[in-house]
Amino acid sequence: MNLIRMVCPCHFGLESTLKFEITRIGGQDISVSDGRVAFSGDFGTLIKANLWLSTAERVLVQLAEFDAYSFEELFQGTKNAPFEDFIGADDRFPVKGYSLNSELHSVPDCQSIIKKAAVERLKNNYGISYFEETGALYQVRFSILKNHVSIFLDSTGEGLHKRGYRRNSNAAPIKETLAAGIVDLAHIRGDSVVCDPFCGSGTILIEAAYKALNIAPGLKRRFASDNWSIIPQNLWETERKAALEAIRKDTDFFAYGYDIDPECVALTQENCRKAGIQKRVEIKQADIKNYENISNTVTICNPPYGERLLEIREAEKLYSIMGQRYIADREHPCFVISPHEEFEKLFGKTADKRRKLYNGMLKCQLYMYFK
Repeated sequence: MNLIRMVCPCHFGLESTLKFEITRIGGQDISVSDGRVAFSGDFGTLIKANLWLSTAERVLVQLAEFDAYSFEELFQGTKNAPFEDFIGADDRFPVKGYSLNSELHSVPDCQSIIKKAAVERLKNNYGISYFEETGALYQVRFSILKNHVSIFLDSTGEGLHKRGYRRNSNAAPIKETLAAGIVDLAHIRGDSVVCDPFCGSGTILIEAAYKALNIAPGLKRRFASDNWSIIPQNLWETERKAALEAIRKDTDFFAYGYDIDPECVALTQENCRKAGIQKRVEIKQADIKNYENISNTVTICNPPYGERLLEIREAEKLYSIMGQRYIADREHPCFVISPHEEFEKLFGKTADKRRKLYNGMLKCQLYMYFK
């Protein structure tokens, strides 16, 4: 078949990390823009993208791209998209999306126009006037940004951050895809030893283990495109088998997780068990005041922060304690994500490098100490 164009949204600040991941799975003609990476490949590449990309939010198949300033232009541009290359006569194709800084600002109206155009295209192709939509799900997604329209099919379903190991979480969990990006920036390898003194629900520890052991983050879940008739089932089976065989069991990776909250300790233990890496971690209840540095152990953490004044003051005290306890140098590398603009002052050490990242809508910095 001809190559298909795919687009993967990601957290702002992780574009270069995602580009490298896409290169590793064989993506071609890669282009990077703010918060997304586009590339070309075949169905095997699409499957690998869903299984292996740790920092992507989802894998979208791009069907069309055009400018539209009126509903007629939106209708005609959408109608030119080759929906029939993917969607069968019985399949479901609901529409969702967003519009920003565009003439066509009403999302419900845009949804209706795009759905109507897709129906007209498929009616002409299949020679039927009504679609039952009882088959496989082909979620149509659209984005309209500054009057530029992109039409996609979502091959993922639930976002790629849904790895399958975290059914429960603590009050303020870090997203799996963001944790994976931080782990990559910390250069975690097969022989790394990692510590998270604020382990919460264990996300950073698990993503570090997945990286070190070469475990495909999507291996424990299913995707919308699992049910697409256009993709042979044996191709899915082949790629899942290859991912299983790629797991490295001969590494020395180990991780330590601590939290002052016993419920978080229990939750981390449960999630590590679900992730299948419980033998690679040691989880204990501990206060950051008693933190002990271990040489050549990489400390990665997402310490608590507050939104209300009292909570912010408590977080600032915590940053000060961290600065007293963390050595944060070449033998004790340290990576801390925080939204506090005065973190370095409170921590008492200037970072060797910083990276702007977004935790949801919250602008943060990843403070990196490694010299």
